Formats: sequence, structure tokens, C-alpha cells
Amino acid sequence: MTARFVLLVVAKAPVPGFAKTRLCPPATPAQAAEIAAAALLDTLDAVCAVPGAAPVVAMTGDLGAATRGAEIGLALRRATVIPQRGWDFGTRLANAHADAAAVHAGLPILQIGMDTPQVTPGSLAAAIAPIVRHGHDSVLGPAADGGWWALGLADPRRAQVLAGVPMSRDDTGARTLRALVACGLEPWQAAELSDVDTMTDARGVALDCPDGRFARAVAAVRGRAVA
Repeated sequence: MTARFVLLVVAKAPVPGFAKTRLCPPATPAQAAEIAAAALLDTLDAVCAVPGAAPVVAMTGDLGAATRGAEIGLALRRATVIPQRGWDFGTRLANAHADAAAVHAGLPILQIGMDTPQVTPGSLAAAIAPIVRHGHDSVLGPAADGGWWALGLADPRRAQVLAGVPMSRDDTGARTLRALVACGLEPWQAAELSDVDTMTDARGVALDCPDGRFARAVAAVRGRAVA
């Protein structure tokens, strides 16, 4: 099938002591890294099952030191892997769009992270549909914490506005929306999702995807099944 759009995942190797540290406590560093690895693997499964998508992963960190590194390495064979580059997160996001566009010239891009393992092939297809089916120039998927979980751009060059947006704040979503509008875009709002920063977030998200690796990893923190 000919690719109609790029699905870009911005990911970090789940190294114990560096991945999902806000889950600790109650999680140990090893458990937090296991949760991060499970989230990435579940996300990659969903991304690679979306019809018409060209999967690209912008990766940072030492996969050799990561939890489930070998399994993640195998999963990444289904995608084009590019390194993250830049001095802050906003710049790395902007560069990831540019580098993905260089690999798949002329295609729109939907970018997500590895913090929403509840995504499905259907929800991802729905998030990009306003661009590929209805002619919208952009899509922004708000996160419940005030950030955003998805950004779609018909013209990936517009992602350069991200370099000027402070990330990981409770007003990052609003600031990103203002930046997109200021450069002439009219973003369509995708469905809101909760991403995973704290253990409370993780338990809530696990309820939305109870059959995946992520839910099992979250349940293991206290040794009980997710109900």
C-alpha cells in the first residue's frame, strides 16, 4: 500500500533511572523503565497497524542499556528510525518533523509520543483524517494535563514553530495552539487523551488498554491486576 502520511513517534530509550522517574515512588526505577518500555512497544504496535501510514521513530538514549532493549530493537525494524537532534525538546520536535519529511517528502505528518499507549490504529487514523481526508492544514490533540499528545501538519515545515514553545508545562497546549494560529494555520482539535506522567496517570490509562503490555507493567507495581 502506498503511504498517505507519516506517523512519527518521538521516543526515549527506557533506561532505568532515566525513564519515567516521576513514577517513583511507588514504582522502583526498574519498574518505571518497564512501564516506559511497555508503553513504547504498545504504541509501536498501534502505529505500525495503521493503514496508509509510514512509521518513523525519532529516537534518543542508549537502547543497549534500556529495559526490553532487544525487543524494542526488533519492533523498530518495522519503522524508519532517525536520531533526535537539538538542544531542547521543542527544537528536537521541530527537527524530527523536518527529518521525517526528508525521508518521506511531500507527505503530511502526525506526530505522537510514547506516553499514550492507549492509542489504537483506529484512533490514530481518526486523528490524521482531518488532514488526509478533509483538507485541514493541521490537527492538535490536547492532553488532559494541559499539554498535547498529537500534532498533525499538512506541511511539516510549519513544525519549526515548536522550537519557540516551552514544553512540559500545563500551558504547553495553549501555547502550541497560539503558535500554530500565529503562523496562519487553523488546527482541527483531535480527541483529548491522558498521557502518562505520574502513577495516577498510569493507572487511569491502563484502564483504557487493559489487554496490553502497559497495563500488565502498571499492575506489577503493586502486584495486582488492573480491574
